[in-house]
Amino acid sequence: MTTPPALLIAGHGTRDEAGAEAFRDFVRRLGRRHPELPVAGGFIELSPPPLGEAVTELVERGVRRFAAVPLMLVAAGHAKGDIPAALAREKERHPGISYSYGRPLGPHPELLKVLDRRLDEALGGDGGAPADRSDVTVLLVGRGSTDPDANAEVFKAARLLWEGRGYANVETAFVSLAAPDVPSGLDRCARLGARRIVVLPYFLFTGVLPDRVRRQTEDWAAAHPDVQVRSADVIGPEPELLDLVWERYLEAVEGDLRMNCDSCVYRIALPGFEDKVGAPQQPHFHPDDDGHGHDHGHGHGHGHHHGAHSHAH
Repeated sequence: MTTPPALLIAGHGTRDEAGAEAFRDFVRRLGRRHPELPVAGGFIELSPPPLGEAVTELVERGVRRFAAVPLMLVAAGHAKGDIPAALAREKERHPGISYSYGRPLGPHPELLKVLDRRLDEALGGDGGAPADRSDVTVLLVGRGSTDPDANAEVFKAARLLWEGRGYANVETAFVSLAAPDVPSGLDRCARLGARRIVVLPYFLFTGVLPDRVRRQTEDWAAAHPDVQVRSADVIGPEPELLDLVWERYLEAVEGDLRMNCDSCVYRIALPGFEDKVGAPQQPHFHPDDDGHGHDHGHGHGHGHHHGAHSHAH
């Protein structure tokens, strides 16, 4: 039987020792979950062990092939440039190794589920049914990047979190490198009429930046006593996160890197859109196709999207 490729987890790195240890513990948990293959993890910067050391550890364990999964919510400079560059360097250092590279994690329905749970916890467990959330505005706070595409991914996560869950609004802010910052994001929520706000950090683990989000939130709340403001926790090493990293590993190994199917209503039961899962899709007929120009089904505008990748299942 062919030995499955090893799993290499690539992390950002943080100056916060608790955050770095959370990452290392997560890698150990994955290893215990999947004893059938070697699992190692390392950081791009700031924390030990560096990614190169993790690759060396795998090579010393006899690994020749591995799949690298970026433990990151959005594809910014690290996921797009730093990790591929680091992996290319390791290939030169260890001739004969080969690897595939997986996708970043978010926005994925399973992670949105965890974020929703964090909101319920912040609301004291009284988030309850969508009707109970109708006066709650969420401020989703991302890391922030100089890459517009990465920042746009946080807005996409915010929209998906809002869909079907009954919150009054889900606004977006960033803790560094991009506008709006946290105080500006809170100002916007207040101007939109928010009286209950939950600030939700879009981060996997604790660290310097999530701590900064919480501090800035507390400072703003102290200056605005007429608005109820609560802070939610980071995602953390939840079972959904372990499952998702494994899903990204399998994609990288099997080459099933799809278009945006993670949040496709025809594949995944998103809140309020459960009836669309598996719905038959008809192509939209262009007048040039058959000379009639009729749309022969309710799938107007979606036929190509769904049909183009339905073979994957």
